[in-house]
Amino acid sequence: MPTYPADQLMKLAARALKKAGASTPVARMTAEALIAAEMEGLGGHGLSRVALYAQHLREGRTDGSAKPVVTRRKGATCLVDAMGGLAFPAAALAVKEAMKRARRHGIAFAGVTNSHHAGAMAHHLQPVAESGMIGFAFSNSPAAITAWGGRTPLYGTNPIAAVFPRRGAAPIVVDLSITEVTRGKIMVHAKEGKPIPLGWAVDRDGQPTTDAKAALTGSLAAIGGAKGNALALVIELLCVALTGAAFGFENDSYFEPGAKPRIGQAFFVLDPDAPVGADVYYSRVEAVVSKMLGEDGVRLPGARRQRAAARAREQGIEISDALHAELKALGRSGKAA
Repeated sequence: MPTYPADQLMKLAARALKKAGASTPVARMTAEALIAAEMEGLGGHGLSRVALYAQHLREGRTDGSAKPVVTRRKGATCLVDAMGGLAFPAAALAVKEAMKRARRHGIAFAGVTNSHHAGAMAHHLQPVAESGMIGFAFSNSPAAITAWGGRTPLYGTNPIAAVFPRRGAAPIVVDLSITEVTRGKIMVHAKEGKPIPLGWAVDRDGQPTTDAKAALTGSLAAIGGAKGNALALVIELLCVALTGAAFGFENDSYFEPGAKPRIGQAFFVLDPDAPVGADVYYSRVEAVVSKMLGEDGVRLPGARRQRAAARAREQGIEISDALHAELKALGRSGKAA
């Protein structure tokens, strides 16, 4: 596959989003997040999402000119309303507010309501790690996982991310969804007309499937069986009960016609200097990192994506001819060819 400079692809993505109805700041912020995911090798949360976002912008399922606002404040907590817009500006505002409160109180929570698909959740926490603080990010999504023992999708794929800063080294980054595979990865298979392995998903009738398009409107397998289902419930409650957003089963699928998503996101920020002191925190982190890396074959969470991003900065981003053509077509008309 051909390789392109990151800034060139970011301009293509931003132009496509603007053509579909996003304001210049929203298009830029969204394109930056998608490019960051693409550079880290997370294609399911990268440029493959541009066409879907553009479609939602054209259809009015998300407002490209929406400006998020802080609607509630109390102590170390606040609530951000995304106003039905794309998630990235709202998430950035929530993280900024949480960091400000964590510096004052030691710990903070910021929720986001009336939001959209938030991409790779660790991306939102980069400023947290850079400031020497610990961050956690959660999001719900349209229903994709059944409750344990159930047949009907109830919970979203519900990603969780965490960052732990290190002194003089890249942070530890954990970023995962509560499914065996992300829906974004299945979406890429569907766009490319490729089958998926058995075990990734079932169709809307509950039958195991290798058809990626059928999987997108069916159910995905949760990690860890009943334990994964329970964790999905925890994330739904954090992102919805604390923000007033819509549960997974109350949101329409991203991949079928429907109403505006009302997704919720939750962000926690903790200043490690508050409970134990920064020196103790960093020394304890390095103790476990040293123990981990002392064994052959072990790598730190986030290390692979950090290496991929560094390589992409030097060599460019590799994408298919079809995806490149799609981005160019979207930039001309706002619609995929």
